[in-house]
Amino acid sequence: MSEGSISQEEIDALLSGVDMGGLSAGGTSSMAAPSAHIDVATLEKFASGIKDKLAENLKTMTGSDVSFGAPTVETVGRDQMLAKIPEVVIAVMADYSTALNGDHLFVLSPELAQKLVSLVNKEENAELDDMALSVISEVVSQHSGAEIMELSKDGKLPGLATNPPEAVNQPKAMIRMPQNSFALFTFPVTVDGNPYTLWEAVGAPVAEGMVKALGGGEQAAPAGMGAAAMGGMSMGGGTAAMGGMPMGGGMPQMQGGMGMPQMGMPQMGMGMGMPQMGMGMPVGAPPNVQSLQFPGLQTAAHAGEPGNIGLIMDVFMEMTVELGRTKKTVKDILGMGEGTIIELDKLAGEPVDILVNHKPIAKGEVVVIDENFGVRVTEILPAIEHVTGTL
Repeated sequence: MSEGSISQEEIDALLSGVDMGGLSAGGTSSMAAPSAHIDVATLEKFASGIKDKLAENLKTMTGSDVSFGAPTVETVGRDQMLAKIPEVVIAVMADYSTALNGDHLFVLSPELAQKLVSLVNKEENAELDDMALSVISEVVSQHSGAEIMELSKDGKLPGLATNPPEAVNQPKAMIRMPQNSFALFTFPVTVDGNPYTLWEAVGAPVAEGMVKALGGGEQAAPAGMGAAAMGGMSMGGGTAAMGGMPMGGGMPQMQGGMGMPQMGMPQMGMGMGMPQMGMGMPVGAPPNVQSLQFPGLQTAAHAGEPGNIGLIMDVFMEMTVELGRTKKTVKDILGMGEGTIIELDKLAGEPVDILVNHKPIAKGEVVVIDENFGVRVTEILPAIEHVTGTL
């Protein structure tokens, strides 16, 4: 860092928490993020299986020739991803929110984003404004939808969903990336013969959940293979220890040849009873079952309190005034023409109905205001009629 000023690169590094010259903000070498053990082979196979679907979705949106090359998946950290992407990017956050929960990020180069927006909007060299970012969000939504559909097959991750994609155009140092190590998908994309790259990053917990749903991950070791850990039992070197008691060459003698060894617990005889195993309750004793107590329900707000009604006070609703109704046969309706008079079920001078969103709320009388019709409210209907729609 030069005296009295810092470079743009150093500013970006401070914003992103990236080391500069091996020094952190405190002047000491920062610690590397712990590496996550992610089954990238399973994720890579998954990405390869849906790449044609992703290409078809983009082809439908853009109306142009789109193809995906063989995707790759790797476990990286923030610094490694920053080294792969351009200085300025289009970042789209679409975090998983249901069935899986965690970070989910897409990164596009400005060139790829501009190409897609230009094709979708049918314009040359489209600007990357708010409208363009909404187009990119829709592209990401289609991509996520294809992945969710595949991950949800056969009930593997029922209800899987993400938050609505939110696209931003900003320097790469300001991107909110997943914490520590994460899975990075790299999709080579060709649009109208021009090569581009689309990156997708998912946090380690999300990646592990995807792997599990896809049937991947490390397989359990067969019985008798390798070291075992069972409830505090460790085995190795031909000698095992349970609760601090040696097992193996120094194992206590069995009782009657059929019992269990003495390990600080009562001896097993030849009968059918089970010993007390130092737990204060014999094995087989009925469990202590208690009724679950729920707290009483309390009303959050007293009747008549407005609560948060202020949040929707400026929402528009459709208000309709209904003069009356009638029923006609198809023959009568087809026979209607100019000058036809339709008789309604209301008497002259009878109050008209006032409806909000097609629900009756009041009655009134028709008035004339200057040259416009109006309605003077004469009666507010009971609340039950608002719900049932009774007129």
